[in-house]
Amino acid sequence: MRAALPLAAAVWAADQLTKAWIVGTLPLGFRGEALAGVFRLVHVRNRGIAFSLLDGGGPLVQIGLLVLVAGVVVVLLVHLVRGSHDHWVGGGLALVLGGAAGNLTDRLLRGEVVDFLYFFITTASGELAWPAFNVADAAISTGAGMVVVGELLRSRRGKHASDSR
Repeated sequence: MRAALPLAAAVWAADQLTKAWIVGTLPLGFRGEALAGVFRLVHVRNRGIAFSLLDGGGPLVQIGLLVLVAGVVVVLLVHLVRGSHDHWVGGGLALVLGGAAGNLTDRLLRGEVVDFLYFFITTASGELAWPAFNVADAAISTGAGMVVVGELLRSRRGKHASDSR
């Protein structure tokens, strides 16, 4: 899994470059024009975790989140370096590591995470939207899905191996 750490680094770099562009180009609170009726570029901040959970938490919550995310980054890094993984699990862990490192960098530099990708469906009563997210969040979600698929495939291979005995 020699490609895992470069993949994690590439995710981190892409995440930080896109966030730097957003911060340097768009004012906080920006809501761009809708594209194809389903996407809009925005500039929002999130002090919480996924779906803005714990966004309004005080300093102790913020410190706890910082420590938690840093711990996740360390555990993933150690797991990737020490373990032998198939492409699904190794690639998935690398995506999660790169994304977690990207959001950790935001927390360290800004005290909050920059989000800018906003998908929605227009209904009669307004927009039905997914919360704004960023490249790191997309990598974390994709990576988690890859780990699940990899583990299911591994489990299935193990079941088939034991059935053929």
